[in-house]
Amino acid sequence: MADTSSSNAYWKANIRMIQISLVIWFVVSFGFGILLRPMLSGIKFGGTDLSFWFAQQGSILVFLVLIFVYAWRMNKLDREYGVEE
Repeated sequence: MADTSSSNAYWKANIRMIQISLVIWFVVSFGFGILLRPMLSGIKFGGTDLSFWFAQQGSILVFLVLIFVYAWRMNKLDREYGVEE
């Protein structure tokens, strides 16, 4: 990654992945667990309301999935720009 345009493109792609991950996590944790609680309260999942499940379990599980997807995508991005470990 010798030139500046390649470096800028790499960081732009990295920041874009971070932004998408944060939006997904926000929607799942704050949106489904708090804002959409009244709409999801009648839906049963795992013996409890879906909104409660998202607030207690779902956001954590989504966060873990996002970590693995981010690591996988960053490894792919690193290979594309020649900065792999």
